[in-house]
Amino acid sequence: MITQCCIHELYLQGKSQQSAVDLAKTFERRKCNHREPIRGDDCIASVVGETNKHRYVVATQSQPLRVRLRSVPAVPLVHINRAVMVLEPPSDITIKTKEAAEEQDLHLKPSELDLVGGLDADPAKRKRRGPKGPNPLSVKKKQVVQPSQGNVDIKLGEKRKRDALDTEQINGDKMASGSGKTKRRRRKK
Repeated sequence: MITQCCIHELYLQGKSQQSAVDLAKTFERRKCNHREPIRGDDCIASVVGETNKHRYVVATQSQPLRVRLRSVPAVPLVHINRAVMVLEPPSDITIKTKEAAEEQDLHLKPSELDLVGGLDADPAKRKRRGPKGPNPLSVKKKQVVQPSQGNVDIKLGEKRKRDALDTEQINGDKMASGSGKTKRRRRKK
């Protein structure tokens, strides 16, 4: 963007700067509302204002204008040094304004303080939770103790005792095979 006052100042440079005038005419024009054209530095400073509410980035080679705009918070300044475009670091006023805004955001506003005032913010009165139990989905179900078909009761954690019939079959298998090892029968499911 460029202001009408800055274009007028380029016209005053003469025919030698006609290419700069032609390039400036391609930019969007910002209305500066000055009836009579004023100096370009003063015009840009008035458009930016005291707070830079439109968030302008100012690109200028004018050292006095850059010094003047450093006193306005949140104005990024760009200039060309030899063949390199330089974005200046934030000014001290910009940094102080940012820190003040962050500090203000950390504290409650009076209207918010009234809303929170009714709540009890005493951490000592909070209900403490005790230790939690195991996940019920990962715990084995309890086994129901049923009396066995015979007269021997099976208790949890104990092995089943062999019946007399089982021992006879094992002894008969042992003698038939002739080995000293005992064979076990697989249970049908």
